[in-house]
Amino acid sequence: MQILVVDDDPLACEMTATLLEFQGYTTVMANDAMEATQQLDSLDSIGLIVSDMHMPLINGIEFLEMLREQGVTLPFILLTGDSPDSTIMQTPGLNACLQKDAELESTLGNAVTQALNG
Repeated sequence: MQILVVDDDPLACEMTATLLEFQGYTTVMANDAMEATQQLDSLDSIGLIVSDMHMPLINGIEFLEMLREQGVTLPFILLTGDSPDSTIMQTPGLNACLQKDAELESTLGNAVTQALNG
């Protein structure tokens, strides 16, 4: 199983993927929602999506909503540089919304475990 990491900031994308790989997961990276959709279409091994919130063209919530409309039900974790908003946390199909902070290594690992086992 692979985790798809979506972030328009290449450094942030690489750091998130490295955190996940350090915890034993295999990752695939995409720079935006369109590239992520192509990865999902071409790889059957993706089992979870970790996406940045603030991206050009299609943000993380819009990407999640687009996937759900297409019938994609993979667990979805949203990352944001802001404090997670309570209205975002209520988005249907969203497993977790995490702040990109010093605690991300542990919070992301816990959220992935919960999303995969939930």
